[in-house]
Amino acid sequence: MSKKNAPTSNNLTVTVRTDTGKGASRRARRDGLVPAVLYGHGTNPEHLNLPARDFAAVLRHSGTNAVLTLDIEGREQLALTKTIEIHPIRRNLVHADLLVVRKGEKVTVEVNVHVEGDAESGTLVTQDANTLEIEAEALSIPEFLTVSVEGLAAGTQITAGSVELPKGSTLISDPETLVVNVVTAPTAADLEAEGGGDEGAEAPAEEAAEDSTEE
Repeated sequence: MSKKNAPTSNNLTVTVRTDTGKGASRRARRDGLVPAVLYGHGTNPEHLNLPARDFAAVLRHSGTNAVLTLDIEGREQLALTKTIEIHPIRRNLVHADLLVVRKGEKVTVEVNVHVEGDAESGTLVTQDANTLEIEAEALSIPEFLTVSVEGLAAGTQITAGSVELPKGSTLISDPETLVVNVVTAPTAADLEAEGGGDEGAEAPAEEAAEDSTEE
């Protein structure tokens, strides 16, 4: 089981957003910017504009838990990408919430789980948990956690507590959370039997409907 760590920093030059509201946000997006709010550590929320293309590239490379090094009009600030909003149709970045972080600080984040490898022949692998919550140092957040099912037999279950985490990270999710389940794959006969059972269940209903019509 391996893991992949995000880069320690992603530099973005941003500007302070003085105009707020939906109209100002729409204008910013038309100009290739992503409206964002930076908050945390007792600081007053700052309204910022991020360069959309550069920010999108960071997210593609480092994932949604990217730690940014912001140049805010000459002032450097580390920030964790807390949430992002994406347009449901156009799929462009609409808004972002950023959390102020400091070197050495630990943060709690949701990390995606990737399953890799092939289990034994005749098995079916189901993934029951797509993410796990962990606590990690802000500059060492993994992009994702990888779980290998290579060669696993039917009946094998992998829980959150057995997923390997990066050094210094702690699992926050319930360690008994089922992540991956390896079961015996259904045979053609099993599927046919299930289909036959459904047809048999429908027959009495159809007969009852016919009897009701005759009455």
